[in-house]
This record gives sequence, C-alpha cells and structure tokens, in this order.
Amino acid sequence: MNIMLFAPELFLLLGALIVFLLSLSDDHNSARNVALAAGFGALILSASGVNLSGMMFGGAYSVDLFSQLFKTMITAGMTAVLIFGGRHQGIEKRVRPEYYLCLILSTLGLMMLVSSVDLVAIFVSLELSSFSLYLMLPMRSTEHGLRIQMEAGIKYMLFGVMATGIMLFGMSYIFGLTGSTSLTAITAKLPALIHEPAAVVGIVMILCVFMFKLAIFPFHFWVSDAYEGGANETTAFLATVPKLAGVAMLIRIVNLINPSEAIINFMAILAVCSMFYGNLCALRQTDFKRMMGFSAVAHAGFVLLGILTFKEAGYATSIYYILGYLVMNLACFMVICKVSKSGENVPIAGLAGLYKRSPLLAFTMGLSMFALAGIPPFAGFMGEFLLLAGAMQAGHLTVVILGALNAAIAIYYYLSVVKVTYCNEPEVDTEPIRVDIGTKAVSLVLISAIIFIGIYPAALLDMASTALRLAF
Repeated sequence: MNIMLFAPELFLLLGALIVFLLSLSDDHNSARNVALAAGFGALILSASGVNLSGMMFGGAYSVDLFSQLFKTMITAGMTAVLIFGGRHQGIEKRVRPEYYLCLILSTLGLMMLVSSVDLVAIFVSLELSSFSLYLMLPMRSTEHGLRIQMEAGIKYMLFGVMATGIMLFGMSYIFGLTGSTSLTAITAKLPALIHEPAAVVGIVMILCVFMFKLAIFPFHFWVSDAYEGGANETTAFLATVPKLAGVAMLIRIVNLINPSEAIINFMAILAVCSMFYGNLCALRQTDFKRMMGFSAVAHAGFVLLGILTFKEAGYATSIYYILGYLVMNLACFMVICKVSKSGENVPIAGLAGLYKRSPLLAFTMGLSMFALAGIPPFAGFMGEFLLLAGAMQAGHLTVVILGALNAAIAIYYYLSVVKVTYCNEPEVDTEPIRVDIGTKAVSLVLISAIIFIGIYPAALLDMASTALRLAF
C-alpha cells in the first residue's frame, strides 16, 4: 500500500491525536495552532497529490483526481474557517480544544467520504463527519445567555440520524439485490435491476442522506435553526464544507444507475421545490445567518440541475458550482465573524455603515452578495448560467424557466444586504473594525477566487471533466 495515497488523512489524524492530548490540559491556544497546522498540511498534501491514483483497503477506498480535488477543497475550507475564526470567541472557552478536535475529525470524515467506494466505508465515513458536527453546534458560548444552540444541536442530530437510518434501509435493499457492498460490483449489476421497485426505492433512500447534507427540500428543516443556533465559526463550516462531500457522493450514487424517468422527475421536482422554498423564505429574514440558511436550500436546488442531467458535463458543472459556492459563502461568513464582537448573531441591519468601519470587509461582503445573486462576471453568474444551459440541453425546459425565475427572486434579498452595507447609516456610533493580517489574506484570496472562477471557468470545468472520466 502506497502510504502517500492516505497521507492527507493520516496528517489530519495525527493532528487530531495531538489536539486530544492538549485537551487534557485545557490549552486551547496550542490546540488551535495544531489544528491550523494540520489543516495547512492536509491541504498541501491533497493539492500536491492530485495526480495520485490507487485503491486501498480491499477496494473500499479510491484515491484519484476526483477524490483529491474534493479533498483539496474540503481542507481549504477548514483552514479558512480556522484562520478567520481567530480565537473563536463564539465557542465556550472551556471546550475549545474539544471543538478543534471535532472540527478536525469532521473534516477527516468528509475526506474519507469522498474516497469511499463501498457502502460500509460510506457509512463509517459519514458517521465520523456527522457526529463531530452534532457535537460542535452546542459548543457555542453561553456568555450572553444564549440557549438556542442546544435546540439547534438536537434538531440537527435528530434529522441527521433519521436521514442515516433511511440511507441504511436503502443500502439493505441494494445489498439484497446485488449481493455486494462494493460500488464497482453494484454498478455492473444494478442497471439490469433498475426497473425493479426495490432498486428505485433503495437508490432514492441512499440519496436522502446526501440531500440532507445539501439541505435539499424536503430534507431542509434543520437548516435555519442550525445556522442561527450555531456559533458563527461553526455555521461557516457547516454551510460550506459538508456540502462539498454531499455533491461528490450524489454524483457517485447517481452514476450507479441508468436513469429512469421516475428518478429524473423526482430530482427535478426536488430542485424546483428547493429553489422556490429557499428563496421565498429568505425574503422574509432579518437575521443574516437564517437568510443564508434558506439561501443554501435554494442553491442546493441549482446544484441538482447539473446532476439530474445524468451526463458528465452536468456533473462537472455541479462541481464547478459548488466550488464557487464554497468561496462565496466563506467570504460572507468571514465578514460576519469579524463584525460580531463576541460571537453574537448579526442581524442584516447590523451591517449598516460597514463601509465606514471596515472598507475591506464591506467590499468582501458586497462582492460575495453580487456573486451569490448571479450577477456577472462573478462565480455565481457563470455557475447558474452553465447549470441552466445544461438542463436546457437535456430537455428540462420547464425546470430551466422556473430556475431563471428563482435567480431573479434571489437578487432582491442579496442586493438588500449590499444596500444596508453601503447606503444605511448605523443607529449608533460604532468603532472601526480591526482586521488581522490572516483575515486580510483570506479575504483577498476569496475575492480573487470569486472573480477568477467567474471569468475563467474553462480550466476548472476541464479538470472536473477529467476527474469524472478517470473516476467513472
């Protein structure tokens, strides 16, 4: 076994062990530094190993361009959250070492998930990432008398456990029909069985847990409460990194089958419902994180537009879109983490006059809102355009029309945030916001990425297409 194939995961695991030892002494500053070093190391190893390929653990674990591309994005997201989270004032001080431990383990689970090509490996990786997140949500500081994080953690866990149970039930159907847990063996046998009701039900039930990760309607009920109840740093991670793995696994699972009309219609209905529900609910929100939660539901519907084409070009576009979504959301939540002085939630009205308090943060927020609204030439516009164009070519005209309508609806609430940031004056005088060098660096990287991804999509789409061909 080539140890380099598993090097990023081993590096994170080593970091987790060190943080665990540090948690025994309550040294949260050292724990954060170790977590940050582990994130940087795993990022470098994942990015430098994109050309590696091989199978591990009896064929249950695949390392290829597809998995390495997602691992690079996952570790980049984790590292960014650690940097702009600073000293994590929103996390209860006494449990910060445990928080960093859970953050590393959740990232490790997500990295293992995107390489898993066996139903058992998928389940183990999913549970490692999920249970760590379940623990992270209630770790929010209670300094201001907040208790909503407890409700958020319970609701997220209950929905997550339910989704996992549904997935396991579906896996039992697929194992019963094919006699194997290996995705390679299932791929060979399932097309001949896809018209069996048990096969359709099994695939749909397995898809449910990854739709939960992406907050696709009707698996979205946890989103607004979890986003609002979690600490700003936790929500920044929850809103971005797990969704990468969700897209990767949706692609892996739908690639098992020759699509039937029933499954295509099922996914199309979920996409439309997600877009309308998410955007219409976001219009009514006054809390920024709740608005972003419902926005996530709408964007999940757009991601499905690429997957329901059941074509390589559609899958590649979904990967491109989720990369853009990663950088756009990280930029938003970075600003919220810095505007929030001691980890409290920030209402949309709380961004008033931000251009005076911190021109860099105001520009970052404005640019990310423009991008999320789908305004050219940023990442969101090109992603939505390519997804709609791909769905049109696949013959989903009605879905495309409804998707374009939703893109127009979303412009209102995104640009409302820009208006508050630049046009509204704060109700009380506020002090300038000091931005550390690490946050400045992350901000500039994210701004550059939002612009670059929007202007030069060809290189990323080609890489995603190549990864898909090599993986499938």
